[in-house]
Amino acid sequence: MHLPTPEAVPDTPAQRKADKRRWLRAFNLSLAFVLVLAAVFSAQGHFDVAAWTVQPWSIQGLLGVLAAPLLHGSFEHLAANSIALLMLGTLAGGLYPRATLRALPLIWVGSGLGAWLLGDPGSHHLGASGLSHGLMFLVFVLGLLRRDRASIAAAMLAFMFYGGMLLTILPREPGVSWQAHLGGAAAGVLAAWLLRRADPLPPRKRYSWEDEEDSMVPAVDQLANADLEPPSPREVPVLWNRPDQQHGTVLRFPPRQEP
Repeated sequence: MHLPTPEAVPDTPAQRKADKRRWLRAFNLSLAFVLVLAAVFSAQGHFDVAAWTVQPWSIQGLLGVLAAPLLHGSFEHLAANSIALLMLGTLAGGLYPRATLRALPLIWVGSGLGAWLLGDPGSHHLGASGLSHGLMFLVFVLGLLRRDRASIAAAMLAFMFYGGMLLTILPREPGVSWQAHLGGAAAGVLAAWLLRRADPLPPRKRYSWEDEEDSMVPAVDQLANADLEPPSPREVPVLWNRPDQQHGTVLRFPPRQEP
């Protein structure tokens, strides 16, 4: 059985070229940030790393709010965060270039403040996992708020690959800064709410039944404004008159006889 399908939104060569350029720029920027993380990690042996980490409830530890996302404790830590940032950064920056650019400072500071406010005194927090959590929650919540096809598809992809971040914002494993995860996630949700209209919605095809509904609006308004009160009984026309004389027969039944 063949079902008619609606026509696709016109996709011009100029639009395809602009989309490709936007996604490529998002990938290149995400890759450049990953290379910066790798360069900083290779240089960590030449300076005191602990001095640049987030130290909860310490004035000196506030410096780590800005510097800690660039530091990592091991190569495995760096690799895990790099893959997540490359994928989520490309997804967010390619689909929401304006919102992502404005949300990154909020996510960066939010993840650091989450670790500084919620962490145990004397502990040290470092790593870019708060940024990856913020980007994941940004993409996921924007899909729920915008609800166009591209946004929903991006939210499903982010949830399919990194849906486990919904659990890592809570304390699970020792040595994992869930406080930074929670701060980055909260900042991502806040940024999604504030910047949900920063990027224009894609064009949407208008269907024929929508035009029919619009054409029916005047008739519906006219019907709503009409007087729908029923007329009085005296104004109702008489369709049938009962004859004056009626003839009928009364049937008499014999009384019941007792046995």
